[in-house]
Amino acid sequence: MKRFALDQNFPVPIVDALREYIVEAQLVSVREIDERLMEMDDWELLLALHHHPDGWDGLITNDAAILKLPREMCVLHRTRLKLVIAEAAGHDPLIATGLVLANLSQICNRLDADKPQIWALKVGAKNPESPMSVITRLAKRQDQNPNQFMKEHGPSDADMGGNPLRDARHR
Repeated sequence: MKRFALDQNFPVPIVDALREYIVEAQLVSVREIDERLMEMDDWELLLALHHHPDGWDGLITNDAAILKLPREMCVLHRTRLKLVIAEAAGHDPLIATGLVLANLSQICNRLDADKPQIWALKVGAKNPESPMSVITRLAKRQDQNPNQFMKEHGPSDADMGGNPLRDARHR
């Protein structure tokens, strides 16, 4: 099982609430590992995790500024630790947790013990898509125009006028 320290800016209460569902890795707050880690600069934190007797694979944070710190990047390179950054989360704990948990399995499966790695996780707001654009794609796959497709697969006007809850029989 992989082991990651959670930086002090990471939303530990949310991770703790989901702990029983996180099977890919053990995620532990730096506070739980050793409270002194909370007072260290990031490069010292990385170095301390590297030398820690419990054996840590890396650090998870939502502080993307670490990528601009030369000493931190040099220590990361030399220690071969892994750095996971919920980069686009800002300080939103739900987004940060979601980004990490959505990618944790893939990250754990692709860790290379001999190489340092940085996983900068990003999420972008998607623009909504209209149902008609999806219908058009589906119709094209069946070599139909969208109107034919809707006529063949869609509900009738009578169906649209009925309320399924009102018209449903009790089972």
